Amino acid sequence: MAELNIGATSWRRVEVGRVLLLETGTLATIVEIIDHKRALVDGPSTNEKLATPRGPISLEKTLLTPIVIEKLPRGARSGAVKKAWEAAGVDAKWAETNWAKKRVQQEKRQALTDFDRFKVLRLKKQRRFEERKALAKIKASA
Repeated sequence: MAELNIGATSWRRVEVGRVLLLETGTLATIVEIIDHKRALVDGPSTNEKLATPRGPISLEKTLLTPIVIEKLPRGARSGAVKKAWEAAGVDAKWAETNWAKKRVQQEKRQALTDFDRFKVLRLKKQRRFEERKALAKIKASA
């Protein structure tokens, strides 16, 4: 028979203070859990692209991030959430994640024109040529 290992899941818990990434690309934190499918969220980010107005949202339309605002009281009002958000440095923590960096990179690539894409192609070709030249030099000396 096959061996079955049962352990704790790596799924992050839904909790008050957990920062979420909504499907709209904005950030919000859980202020109150309404039921097992919905939560009240508020996203007072200083970055206009990431700000979210307060309101209920389905948890199916969110992705949980590892960022948590510690000691956020349940049902906290917008002002208290904003203070806790800034004190926890959520915007800075989010900007440091690979997730955010990848999203910024994708936005930059989507904004490229045809000529910009051509320039990127040429630079990749140059880099590849230099790498192969260096590899050939190493192989020749070995």
